[in-house]
Amino acid sequence: MRMRRKPNLEARVENCAHFLVSDPVALSGRWQSEFKRDRIYIELGCGKGRFTLETAKTEPDVLHVAIEKITNVLILALELPDREGVDNVRFINDSAEGLTDFFAPDEVDRIYLNFCDPWPGRKRAKRRLTSQVFLERYSSVLKPGGEIHFKTDNLPLFEFSLKEFERCGFTLLEETRDLHKNGPVGIMTDYELIFFSKGLPIYGCRAATHGVGEICI
Repeated sequence: MRMRRKPNLEARVENCAHFLVSDPVALSGRWQSEFKRDRIYIELGCGKGRFTLETAKTEPDVLHVAIEKITNVLILALELPDREGVDNVRFINDSAEGLTDFFAPDEVDRIYLNFCDPWPGRKRAKRRLTSQVFLERYSSVLKPGGEIHFKTDNLPLFEFSLKEFERCGFTLLEETRDLHKNGPVGIMTDYELIFFSKGLPIYGCRAATHGVGEICI
């Protein structure tokens, strides 16, 4: 089902333009100095922005850069920082394919992958955000020892992802097949809150790079 276009979308985006990075390529290698923050965290596919905003509140010394390609969804996230008085958040209205253009090698400390599209079926596996082609991009922009934090409600995607992380030179630091079994853990996304309310398990892991430019073999 096609999503209904948000009313006054262009005007609303314009009102939030100070949080939207119009030319992320121009900032490659300069994010930390430009925004005067010690670390850079990225969230791919931020949706309505709840996780981005709440995480930014807890870590004001970190610049949180959220990437979302669907403007009709991104506007809901864009409108949150002003409303909540948060200034360490920026948004990129683009896709994850451009990650290595937006960020220089070793520039990013952490990447969040929350409830990304599982793209079921073997033919579509390369489109998954935890597939080899994307993990190579993450490995390029992450600092040595930089981390990926991954959560999903989809067990086949989780199992696929664990294999890809290991195959592509990442070290699995932590793994769970029922993150909230003993009560809520960490900040939840909007989707995650729904899954949790229904008692559905959340699968998650943390994986770290070994060094610069690790590639799959």
